[in-house]
Amino acid sequence: MPQTTPPHDWTEDNLQSLQSHILAEEQAHPEATGDFSWILSAIALATKTIANKVRRARIDDVLGELGETNTHGESQQKLDVIANDIIKACLGARANIGVLVSEEDEEPMVLRTHAEGGRYAVLFDPLDGSSNIDFSVGVGTIFSILRLEDGHAAKGVDAILHDGAQQVAAGYVLFGSSTVFVLTTGNGVDMFVLDQSIGAFVLVKSKLRIPEANSTYSINEANTKQFPQGYRNYLDWAHDSNYTSRYIGSMVADVHRTLLKGGVFLYPPTDAHPKGKLRLMYEANPMSMIIEEAGGRAISDRGRVLDIKPDSLHQRSVVIMGSPEEVAHVERFLDS
Repeated sequence: MPQTTPPHDWTEDNLQSLQSHILAEEQAHPEATGDFSWILSAIALATKTIANKVRRARIDDVLGELGETNTHGESQQKLDVIANDIIKACLGARANIGVLVSEEDEEPMVLRTHAEGGRYAVLFDPLDGSSNIDFSVGVGTIFSILRLEDGHAAKGVDAILHDGAQQVAAGYVLFGSSTVFVLTTGNGVDMFVLDQSIGAFVLVKSKLRIPEANSTYSINEANTKQFPQGYRNYLDWAHDSNYTSRYIGSMVADVHRTLLKGGVFLYPPTDAHPKGKLRLMYEANPMSMIIEEAGGRAISDRGRVLDIKPDSLHQRSVVIMGSPEEVAHVERFLDS
């Protein structure tokens, strides 16, 4: 019988790892120092470790609440603390990181000054949606990278209170049926998936583009009576227009679906959180950078999210992000 070539499950695109992809991008910029490859390799290591912890959570009995609250008064899950410790351990050893800022910690972790080589700050939500872990729902890590200036002016916390437009990179890692790493360094959005057989994130999609429109919205409608009237009017219109509701309750999972399929993700103000609930610097800003780099829009009740000048590390924000046409529909009702 004639021999046939066995089928394979790889393509030319997904033979490229996250590390080789970043190195290839750096070669296009002669001024590059290799800093990003060091930072992103640390984030990749941390999130691969967290992914393993998430998969083994029930086996290792680390589900449920820790019995303590974080700086926002929210109950900490056991894996919140584990993920936070993993990220700080992996990134803390990188000599070019000066400051780490976590959602779980009240104060930033200052590692080294600019003079000592600390040229970047990394801000992160170690495990977004962690209350869903007990039920095997997708959760994730969100991160933002800012450049630290050579310190003649602002120091301390003020040195990292920049608007989101000054981010030099942002991304998230979704821990779901697969482990997905979505990244932008200001040159489009690329998506990687963890190949368990080789232990590396491999490129599966370059230059992701969000669809211009999709009649889908993502919002916690249980809070509808607490929303300002404009949001309620939008929801009435969406219902009358036969829109579909898709809400997971984990920002990473909801925004990831919106990025790939289109639609709009909304987190309006409520009576309990009149300024919004999502944290500006390590949730809203990095997700907004990703959505904008993919051709979408991200706004708050104060205009473009990335233009907001923060006045505190843990500042909250209203968030509306997604397909350009769908964000415009929401905007129309908020302006009326």
